[in-house]
Amino acid sequence: MHFDDRRRPSRRDVLAGAAAGATVLAAPAIVRAQAKTIKVAVVLPRSGLFAAAGQSCHRGAVVAPKVLADLGYAVELINVDFESNVDVARTQTERAIAEGAQAVVGAFESGATLAMAQVCEQRKVPLIINIASVPQLTEQGYQYLVRNFLTNAQLVGNGLKLVKDLMAATNVQFKNAVFVHANDTFGTAQRAAMDKLFPAAEMPFPLVESIAYDPKAQDLAVEVTKIRAVAPELVLVTTRSSDAIKLVRDMVRQRFEPKAIISPGSPGLYDEEFYQALGPLADFHIFNLPWANTKSPVTQALAAAYRTAHPSNRFEVDCFNAGFTFEAIMIAADAFKRAGTADGPTLMKAVKETKITEHVMTGGPIAFDEKGQNNNIQASVVQNRKRTPTVVLPPDVADAAPVLPMPPWQGRS
Repeated sequence: MHFDDRRRPSRRDVLAGAAAGATVLAAPAIVRAQAKTIKVAVVLPRSGLFAAAGQSCHRGAVVAPKVLADLGYAVELINVDFESNVDVARTQTERAIAEGAQAVVGAFESGATLAMAQVCEQRKVPLIINIASVPQLTEQGYQYLVRNFLTNAQLVGNGLKLVKDLMAATNVQFKNAVFVHANDTFGTAQRAAMDKLFPAAEMPFPLVESIAYDPKAQDLAVEVTKIRAVAPELVLVTTRSSDAIKLVRDMVRQRFEPKAIISPGSPGLYDEEFYQALGPLADFHIFNLPWANTKSPVTQALAAAYRTAHPSNRFEVDCFNAGFTFEAIMIAADAFKRAGTADGPTLMKAVKETKITEHVMTGGPIAFDEKGQNNNIQASVVQNRKRTPTVVLPPDVADAAPVLPMPPWQGRS
C-alpha cells in the first residue's frame, strides 16, 4: 500500500484498516436498542503459585480496552484474581457472571480453566481461553467454549518439529534426551502428549527417560541427580518460572551442562522472574512457542499502549501472555459487535464464527473448528539472549541466529 506523502496515516487510520480486514460485519436481523459495550470477566492467577504469569497476562488485559477502542470496539473489563486456586476460579467466575459479565476470558492454568468451563456451560456464557492446553477442554463437548491457544499435542508436536529444524540450522546433533516435567495438570498432559508423539516424530535421538517433579518442592536436587545419571545432551522441559529457576540452579550446583535446554511448548523460561533470579544463567535456553508478530499493526498498537501503561515492564518479555490475553478479549469484542447483542446463545454463535485476520500472535486468521479450537496458530524457536526472548527460527521472522551448544555456566556475563 502506498500513501500520499502529503498526508501520512494516523495511528487510528492504520488500526481502522486492520479492523476492516479483521472481520466481516453482519447486521442483526432486527434493529433494536442494544448495549454498546460488552462486559468481559478476565480471570487470571494474579497471586499464588502462578502469579508471575497471571500478572503478565493481566498487563495485556489492562491496555486492551484502549487498543480495542481504536479498532472500533467497546469493552468493559471485570478483572478477577483466582489466586492460583481451582476452587477460587470456579466461585469467582460464578460471582463475575452474577455481577454482569457477558463473556469470560482465562485462565492461563488448565485445571482452573476446566472448572470455569463447567460454570460457563451452565450459565450459557462464552468462555474464551487465552492460555490453557489440556485436551479435555475441547474434547468434552463444551458448547460455550473456544480456545485461541494450542493443545498439548500441538505444543509438543510443533515443538519437536522445531527441534529438528534447530539441529539442521546449527549442524548440532543430540545423542540422547530426557524429558523433565511438573506433575501438575499441565505437566502431566504434556507428558501424555510426549509419550504419544515422540515415537511418531522420528527424532534422530532417543528419549531415554521422563522425570516428573513437584513444582512446590524447595529444590530439584534429587531430580537433577537423576538427570545427571542419564547424562543427556538435550534436556526437554515443561516448567513454570518458579520451578525452572530451581531446575537451572541445581544444574549449576551439580555442574551438569547439557548441550541445550529446550521447552517444546511451555512457560517458565521466558518470564521476567526467571531473568531476574538467574541473570546470565537465564540466557541461551530455548522455547518453541507462538510469539508476537512484530509486523502486525495490531501488535504494534498493543506494544505502544503497553509501554505507556507499564513502563517498568518489558513488552518483549510479556508479549506471549499479554498477546494471547489481548486476543481473547478481542474475540469477545468482535463477536459482540457482529452479534449486536450479549445474549448468551447468540453471542456464542458469533464467537464460533470468528475470523480475525489482523491480530497479535504468529499464525493465520483466528478461527475455530467445530470443537472450538483455533488450528491456525504457528510456533517459532525463541532463545534467551541478553535476558530477552529473541526469535531465531524460522529465518523469515528471526531476529538473530540460534546459538548451540549453549555456553558453559561458568564465565557468563
